Amino acid sequence: MKKYFFLFLGLSFVFLSCSDDDGIKNGPTPDPDPSADVAAQDFMWKAMNLWYFWQADVPDLANDRFATNAEYTAFLKNNSDPENFYYSICNRHEEIYGEETAIDRFSFANEDYTELVNSLSGISQSNGLEFRLSYIGNTNDVFGYVLYVWPDSDASTKDIQRGDFFTRVDGIQLTGSNYIDLLFGDNSTYTLGMATVTDNTISDSDKEVSLSKIENQVENPILVAKTLDVNGTKVAYLMYNRFLSSFNEDLNNTFAKFKTDGATELVLDMRYNPGGSVNTSRLLASMIYGTNTSDVYIRQRWNAKIQAEFSDESLTDYFANSTGASAINSLNLSRIFVIATGDSASASELVMNGLDPYIDVIHIGETTRGKNEFSITLVDDIDNSFIYNSDREGNINSQNSWGLQPLVGRNENADGFYDYTSGLSPDIELAEDLTNFGVLGDVNEPLLARAIEEISGVSAKINFTVEMPAESFTSSRLHTPLKDNMFLDKPLPTNFELE
Repeated sequence: MKKYFFLFLGLSFVFLSCSDDDGIKNGPTPDPDPSADVAAQDFMWKAMNLWYFWQADVPDLANDRFATNAEYTAFLKNNSDPENFYYSICNRHEEIYGEETAIDRFSFANEDYTELVNSLSGISQSNGLEFRLSYIGNTNDVFGYVLYVWPDSDASTKDIQRGDFFTRVDGIQLTGSNYIDLLFGDNSTYTLGMATVTDNTISDSDKEVSLSKIENQVENPILVAKTLDVNGTKVAYLMYNRFLSSFNEDLNNTFAKFKTDGATELVLDMRYNPGGSVNTSRLLASMIYGTNTSDVYIRQRWNAKIQAEFSDESLTDYFANSTGASAINSLNLSRIFVIATGDSASASELVMNGLDPYIDVIHIGETTRGKNEFSITLVDDIDNSFIYNSDREGNINSQNSWGLQPLVGRNENADGFYDYTSGLSPDIELAEDLTNFGVLGDVNEPLLARAIEEISGVSAKINFTVEMPAESFTSSRLHTPLKDNMFLDKPLPTNFELE
């Protein structure tokens, strides 16, 4: 039996009609025994078989993997934990030395798709404190250091700020074994035991700070936006911490202010930006470079069966002249200074790569994360090709609340370049220094000062020697439902059928 699927991404959609001879020929679609308790696994397999970027490289996702429904049912039942099942069909392999590595490092699942969907809009349960974690020397003990605090959050009302250190939660020393439960568990309130650093030595202090996570907390990704006067040159500075479409107009208004201020240079600070909306990255790139809608920003590449359904035009994103609600305010720059680190990923890297064929992108900081694939949100709505659409909440299988955020394609810039899975290397390497973190947006903050030095040609009056590099093994951003995800949120014209 043929089923016609329409692809919905975001809140709007368009589609092209196809003849009855069009469609993706999968062969017979397996169905599990109705009495088997495998609804989640069945959804996951079918959604990944259709959309997953590496579908052809995973033997268990092959179209002809199962000869009978009984064989398919047995396969699904063999892994009773849906989350484990999901990761078992992602593109992972074992290295010869026994360490598991994953070609796919970023696909993930969430047992509550509503939590996942909310996170894509920047809505989460949060106390507003962003931090990184690092090991103390060669021990298993862990310390944290504060990156910044969200305005209008619980943390913003407490005595804690960028550059502060902590070692304990509720009186318990943080370790590599307990930090997840203590900081990212079900506890909505916890008390941090603060610490100090002297001569590269971390010492506990008596100070404590209690923080409470607030439901439906929203982060404005525009943390700092100001225009600096650098020896007569107007330099716009933007500290941008997440690509959220709900703040597109705020972002455009920020660039309007930069234009009014007469800014002719831009320092785009994405050192902590893990990514987000692909379309928002396109709009930001247009605000930087220009609004010529015939210039290619990026092209998408999907798995072979999905790729064949799209025209070249529908796979191509051009620079924009409108946000959809207002005209783009563009600085029309010929160069940009980008502050980026290992915490800069996906859509942050996409902006850098998408701009590279057109303007000089001067990267200050450290090598970025290396995430060039995008994802879409999948739920158990088979009649909508598993694509989440807020208008179809009633069509999602009420017996299965799982949501998936798999990698389904990669982005290439206008020159066809996409190979930065090892990250984008800096032109000017400079790590953050835990002994001199500085104030974000202040001309003496080391990474901004280094950008200003490059712009002005005048040596900065500060010492760029890094005494205690701000290294870490994880950050608070990576323990949210959104993580470092880059999601495609443009309407794609397609109307295909599965047999």
